[in-house]
Amino acid sequence: MTAIIGGLLLLAAGCGRPAIRPDTSSDYLPRMGFSIQVGAFSNIDNAVRLTGSLQRRGINAYHFLHTSGLYKVRFENHTNKVAARKRAEDLKRKKIIEVYYIVKPQDYAHRDSSAGLREEIVTTAKRYVGVPYRWGGESPSTGFDCSGLTMVVYRINGLNLPRSSRQQWKMGKPIDRRQLQKGDLVFFATASRNRVSHVGIYAGGDKFLHAPGRGRRIKTASLSGKYFKNRYMGARSYLN
Repeated sequence: MTAIIGGLLLLAAGCGRPAIRPDTSSDYLPRMGFSIQVGAFSNIDNAVRLTGSLQRRGINAYHFLHTSGLYKVRFENHTNKVAARKRAEDLKRKKIIEVYYIVKPQDYAHRDSSAGLREEIVTTAKRYVGVPYRWGGESPSTGFDCSGLTMVVYRINGLNLPRSSRQQWKMGKPIDRRQLQKGDLVFFATASRNRVSHVGIYAGGDKFLHAPGRGRRIKTASLSGKYFKNRYMGARSYLN
């Protein structure tokens, strides 16, 4: 697992700060602003515990695998560096966090074109094929859900995608299946009929990447497969 490069692992329970105004490369999602990053763990369980501790305090935290091979925790989205630092210092005074780093908008993997960003989103998601995602809640053995994967992949690439599959479904531009491009999200009704409950990242060639569910690993699936074909609800694009 530690061989995975540049990725992320987890999320806030329940499937921020003020939204940042979108720039010209994305009409449908705001860019990430200034976030707070804490922790540097070689053991994922330590990152899970810190994520869970923050979540229980009402802080929308998630953890991810940094390019250094260490697991780090990130939370919130502020409009400016002053606000982010003030929030971090307050949490530090309360002994909720210790050493922290302010993640700036320019720290994200922005691309000069939406095509480049689409490729980066898919590349990020592919790094986690075969990885068992872990939820940052009460139990480190709990599985990681589908919208957690999509949210973290997008946020690591600087786009503030909301948490749940239903929230993600409500945002972006509805597109026909024939219009699908890499990085778009595809949605399914897997829990009840005609109600969005599952989401994946379109990777091109009729394939998409998704987190199947608790205790299972991230994998690639086909839109034309019988199971997903019969449960397909539609797609959303968040990029021009």
